[in-house]
Amino acid sequence: MGRDTERAGAGRPSTHGRGSRRRPWAVGTAGAGLAAVLLLGACGGDAEAPPSGAETAALAGDFCGRVTPAVDAWLAEASAEHPVPDDPRYGGTAVVASVSELPEGMNAFTSPDYGAVQHQQFVNLMTLVAYDEEQRLQPYLAESWEVAPDGSSVTFHLRPDVVWHDGQPTDAEDVAFTYRRATDPATPFPNPAMWDNYEKGSDGVEVVDAHTVRIRLRPHADFMDAWTNLAVMPEHLLGDVPPEQLAGHPFGTRCPVGNGPFVFREHREGERWMFAANPAFPEALGGRPYLDAYAYRVVPDQNTLLSELLAGSIDVYLSPRPEQAEAIEADPDLELRNYTSRNAVFVAWNSRRPALADPRVRRALTMAADRQGMVDGLLEGYGSVAQGRIPPFHWAHGGPAAGGLSYDPAGARALLDEAGWSDRNGDGVRESADGTPLRLTIKVNTGSRQRGAVAQILQANLGQIGVDVDVQILEWAALLSQIGEGPRDFDAVVMAFVTNFAIDDTDLFHSSRVDGPYAWSGTENAELDRIMEALATASDRAEAGRLWSEYERVLGQEQPFTFLYFPDRLDGINRRLQNVEMDARGEWINVREWWFDPDGR
Repeated sequence: MGRDTERAGAGRPSTHGRGSRRRPWAVGTAGAGLAAVLLLGACGGDAEAPPSGAETAALAGDFCGRVTPAVDAWLAEASAEHPVPDDPRYGGTAVVASVSELPEGMNAFTSPDYGAVQHQQFVNLMTLVAYDEEQRLQPYLAESWEVAPDGSSVTFHLRPDVVWHDGQPTDAEDVAFTYRRATDPATPFPNPAMWDNYEKGSDGVEVVDAHTVRIRLRPHADFMDAWTNLAVMPEHLLGDVPPEQLAGHPFGTRCPVGNGPFVFREHREGERWMFAANPAFPEALGGRPYLDAYAYRVVPDQNTLLSELLAGSIDVYLSPRPEQAEAIEADPDLELRNYTSRNAVFVAWNSRRPALADPRVRRALTMAADRQGMVDGLLEGYGSVAQGRIPPFHWAHGGPAAGGLSYDPAGARALLDEAGWSDRNGDGVRESADGTPLRLTIKVNTGSRQRGAVAQILQANLGQIGVDVDVQILEWAALLSQIGEGPRDFDAVVMAFVTNFAIDDTDLFHSSRVDGPYAWSGTENAELDRIMEALATASDRAEAGRLWSEYERVLGQEQPFTFLYFPDRLDGINRRLQNVEMDARGEWINVREWWFDPDGR
């Protein structure tokens, strides 16, 4: 699945409003701006009761009281040993602002949020490998790797010059610990499906030497993608923490200790995060960042965000609303970035409901949705109609089966007639043979202006084909409770997620996961199951391409979701900030290489 461009990102659902953390997707969360990743992890086993407020405060005080002085001491020593190079590009503090907090912060074990995961990948922590602009794997924490001839393992060779920000070396024990915890069912890891074809737990990992670690797996497609997403965590700090206690641990938001290009300095919840340049970041990876410091600000109101960007108070405004784009483009000091994102906005239909159990009804609802009107009206053209599941950035996008169901209200009416729904009493609403009216409630979260507008458009569209639709707006937590567990008390929900480069819809649509937190549709289709299982082990793109075409065809007939559109990613940037790269990989991919025009610093 994976982490919308409206705050609600994986994955990730996303906090700028975003599915699986393969992060194959990340779901949109509760805010009103950027895509946030909501990944609804569930921990297995008998979890201990969460600590009380007093216990949490005591834990934070004890843990942070130990680690913060060590980070301070190391940073002072490293700064003295690695003076700032004599280059005008060095210096200044870049301020990035968004409507979204970074839930769970730098805790790679539990954070489902797109922005948080990006900070783990590129700001404070490090992944073993990374993608370049062509989506090719590149070394990062691992300087090399090899795959066993039979595909049963991958061996990573770590760089010897990376240290944690408290001075301890980053080594193979950290990687092994990270893998064991991430695959432990007691850890509330957002998307355990990420490890479906790996040998989990201690038996799946071997520390060969201090800088070599071997992970065992069953051969499957895109198996390296997981290692571009999961940041390595410090065993010497978290090794004694029981897995069920990792969620909410002070490491995540109060005193994280990373090993990446920026060192954590401060977090004021709901206000800001502060990071300082890592003076000892390996020279082979670019060395010390050009910036002295990096700040992430949380500004809940998007009108305020635009005003601050126009005033020069912030350097980057993440995911402005489409209607704000004109003001950004009109300012000569600003630049509007517009690029293909990994976001998808959709409606999930709950097939457990009698009115939605027939795929013909779900197809009719899709055919009645004016998706191009949504792109033109809500996105002001910054996006594209979703003709299927595969987003524009993905290599399989636009294949033979990509031409999904088109806007066809007349065809939708005919399908509903065929399915036995007709207006039997002349009131404008269709009824079943037993007189039950075709009435649906579409739910959406508060704070997401765009998704609220989508629901209202759908209400009007479906009304034109005889479907009576009510729109219900709920707080994010209440919405998740209704759609993700228990009796699934909903007909339909407008959501968004961020698709990862390795797409895996197992948690969404596979029959074996029908009771899982992401099985919103509740559909069970043996043919879909077979194709998803085959895609998971496809050995090359020729084979995978045929399977994706077949998948799109079957999914289009089943229609558990109506994929509405793929929004472009918009970001507003002050031109004084130089060398900022942003693309489908994210906004922080080269943050260590950002620098200021000295005259505008």
